[in-house]
Amino acid sequence: MNPITLIIIYFTILMGPAITMSSSNLLLMWVGLEMSLLAIIPLLANKKSPRSTEAATKYFLTQATASMIILLVIILNYKQSGMWTLQQQTNNMLLNMMLISLAMKLGLAPFHYWLPEVTQGIPLHIGLILLTWQKIAPLSILYQFYQLLSPTITTILAISSVFVGAWGGLNQTQTRKIMAYSSIAHMGWMTAILPYNPNLTLLNLTIYILLTVPMFITLMTNSATTINTLSLAWNKTPMILTMASIILLSLGGLPPLTGFLPKWTIISELLKNNCSTLSTLMAIMALLSLFFYTRLIYSMSLTMFPTNNNSKMISHHHQNPKHNFILPTLTVLSTLTLPLSSQLIT
Repeated sequence: MNPITLIIIYFTILMGPAITMSSSNLLLMWVGLEMSLLAIIPLLANKKSPRSTEAATKYFLTQATASMIILLVIILNYKQSGMWTLQQQTNNMLLNMMLISLAMKLGLAPFHYWLPEVTQGIPLHIGLILLTWQKIAPLSILYQFYQLLSPTITTILAISSVFVGAWGGLNQTQTRKIMAYSSIAHMGWMTAILPYNPNLTLLNLTIYILLTVPMFITLMTNSATTINTLSLAWNKTPMILTMASIILLSLGGLPPLTGFLPKWTIISELLKNNCSTLSTLMAIMALLSLFFYTRLIYSMSLTMFPTNNNSKMISHHHQNPKHNFILPTLTVLSTLTLPLSSQLIT
């Protein structure tokens, strides 16, 4: 693709959520969502294969449907109240339609079917954008209007997402699909706490992005799209696989790593609001998620492929080393920031 075209596309992807986050006008928020949607389509379809075309088509149809519902809500709300923002007086049906359309955009269950398929059909670096940056705009809208949303529907979306994210990732061998189901589960955790303490949703989103970015960088370094290719990488990049193992444990929410912080704070907050059944179910599903992350770690670091060569490590003398400065920093941030929890929560 032409470099100038790429710069314009990435700039539009960057500006879309920024416009959505900074505006209180519903129409401008919708424009921001559309900018990020239309700009990412060429990136999804850039690889000339049927799989990427299918992924781009699925993504476009799902997101366009959600955008159409959002636009319908905006117009009906303006007709009813004469304002470009949602109010306490807004019809409950409109609020529920807005919530469901944003759930479609985020890939919350039961509107999650497109997410693993689309992530599987695109390159790893585009998958990273899809699972991190593209989530910011819909979540910022939910954050602005959290008081108006129905807690019942929000909780149903959250618990079903946590269940689907945990069960769906169990039998996967493709790393991109595993990361997609991980994203569904994390979005469920963020949605569960939204009616009670939206600031914890933002904290969870920040930590989720901090964990997902280094994980995708390790996958991109080894071009690992399946568990098998990941298990062959230990004798090429042993240090990177060690980092990946720790990041995966943090994604699973194992103390004393950073990933434990959002789960700990969310369960505490839910218990304060008498949601003991919800928090118990979510904690059990977190164990299932931890199981498939541990299975990834097992295949990466504890299995050896059969070889006739006595020397297990590949010689690095004749290879140009790739210097990756961002990965060590992100690994430290994604594993060792739990002691800062008192500063982050207040």
